[in-house]
Amino acid sequence: MRKLLGLLLVALLATALYLFFTPSPIDPLAWEAPTAPVLSGPLEPNDTLMKAELLARGQVHGPEDTAVDSQGRIYTGVENGQVLRIKTDGSVETFADTQGRPLGMDFDAQGNLIVADAYKGLLSIAPDGKIQVLSKEAEGVPFVFTDDVDIASDGLIYFSDASSRFTQPDYLLDLLEARPHGRLLSYNPATGETKVLLKDLYFANGVALSSQEDFVLVNETYRYRITRYWLKGDKAGSSDIFIDNLPGLPDNLQGDRQGTFWVALPTPRKADADLLHRWPWAKAQLAKLPRALWPKAESYGFAIALNEQGQIIQSLHDTSGSHLRMVTSVKPVGDYLYFGSLDNDRIGKLKIR
Repeated sequence: MRKLLGLLLVALLATALYLFFTPSPIDPLAWEAPTAPVLSGPLEPNDTLMKAELLARGQVHGPEDTAVDSQGRIYTGVENGQVLRIKTDGSVETFADTQGRPLGMDFDAQGNLIVADAYKGLLSIAPDGKIQVLSKEAEGVPFVFTDDVDIASDGLIYFSDASSRFTQPDYLLDLLEARPHGRLLSYNPATGETKVLLKDLYFANGVALSSQEDFVLVNETYRYRITRYWLKGDKAGSSDIFIDNLPGLPDNLQGDRQGTFWVALPTPRKADADLLHRWPWAKAQLAKLPRALWPKAESYGFAIALNEQGQIIQSLHDTSGSHLRMVTSVKPVGDYLYFGSLDNDRIGKLKIR
């Protein structure tokens, strides 16, 4: 028993010395998170996501987002850098390899797959799989974490750079630091010009245009909110908060161009995580520890629908997290929703009409 206690004391002393002498990888700020909303009304838990058909199960690893072409084939980017294509017969083939980490994606009017690659920037992949880099920086600041994309009817591409400081594997460090490193940008294919529309965002993630394309939304994941940037009208060039205090961390965002936005929430809010933000010193120490010792996200499937007035009108859940968990994208195509995940081996397909 004494030997065991001695070993425990040595381990505790070694840990204390490690934490004292090791510099933290973050420079965190305190933040007082708002009280999480109650899951009632349109947020009432259900098991609707359990009804989703599972596509390419076991054949796709980390299919963060999806896109569907005119032939009904499904595309997704996975953790090894490949963009995979799921054919209508269910078979899976490699469409392209970015050598990076493909995240948000959508097709343009010419049939090119526009991809936000966390490492490579904004990409265009032709129907034959040939890759072209469209943009890698704006205002002299390189993209560090290119994240999501949406394309306007005039061809203008709106996209996000989640963080100018932390790369994709370190996205949780951005959460702990609680500083605004994200940007909302646009790219004009006709001129090759990249513009910064908004900066100092708290992890700029999902991007979606409204039905009339008079505004574009961007998720600020680590503030539980969605920011609106006005493109037309008297407010053009200004921004405001579209919805605040969401019930989870908003990831990708997609509009159906008919007045509904679908928001993927990889995990519901956790009270201990919100509480931790009050103490920068504690966050700095946590950031030094191996990830295996960090608190784990809840295994849960969660997505919500918003109208264009910023009101929650519907929610979809998998309370067990056994069918669809850590949902990072919801792509409305025709009568169906397609669900991606950063931490799963399948794509969900759910009929909504």
